[in-house]
Amino acid sequence: MSLSRALEAMLLMATEPVAAADLAAALEVPEVEVTAELEAIARHYADTERGFELRRVAGGWRLATAEDLAEVIEAWVVSDQRSRLSQAALETLSVIAYLQPVTRGRIAGIRGVNVDGVVKTLLVRGLISEAGEDPHSGAMTFTTTSLFLQKLGLDSLDELPDLAPLLPDAVALEAELTMLVGEQPVSDHPQEDE
Repeated sequence: MSLSRALEAMLLMATEPVAAADLAAALEVPEVEVTAELEAIARHYADTERGFELRRVAGGWRLATAEDLAEVIEAWVVSDQRSRLSQAALETLSVIAYLQPVTRGRIAGIRGVNVDGVVKTLLVRGLISEAGEDPHSGAMTFTTTSLFLQKLGLDSLDELPDLAPLLPDAVALEAELTMLVGEQPVSDHPQEDE
C-alpha cells in the first residue's frame, strides 16, 4: 500500500482537518513519516499547480480548493446555470421543509449521512436560512426561505403536499418521523453525503 495514496484517500473523505498523529495511528505508521509524506504531497500539489491543495489548518491537514480560484468556485456555486439540485440536496431540503425549524444534527440523523456540505449549498443558494438556536441543544436550526416558496410556486408552507399519499406505509413513517423529531441524533459524525 502506498502511504501517499492512503493519506490522499483518507483526507478526501475527511470533513474536518485531521491531525498527522491520527492519520499515523490509523495507518500504523510513525507520525514523523506521515508528516513528511503530507508535506511532500502538499509540495507536489503546489508545484503542479493543481486546482486543490493540501493545507495544514487548525492543528490538522485537509484538502481544499486553491485560494486563487475562490472567485471561480463562488461563481460556479451560485450560478443560475447550476440551478439543478442534487438528489442529496433535494432530500435535505425536503426534511427541512417538513420539519422546520430543524437542526443539522436532526437532518443528518434522518438522512443517515453527514449533511454539512449540502446545507452550505442550500444556504448559499438562498433556499434555507439560519433560524436561531434550538432551545434544547443550542444547535443552529434551519428553515426554508421565501425563495424556496417562490421556486416551488407556493404561497405558504401550508400548501406543501401531504406526505401520506406519496409513501408506502405512511402511517409507520409518520410515526417514525415524529419520534425522530423528538430525539437527538445517535451520532455526531454520520457518513459524508455525496
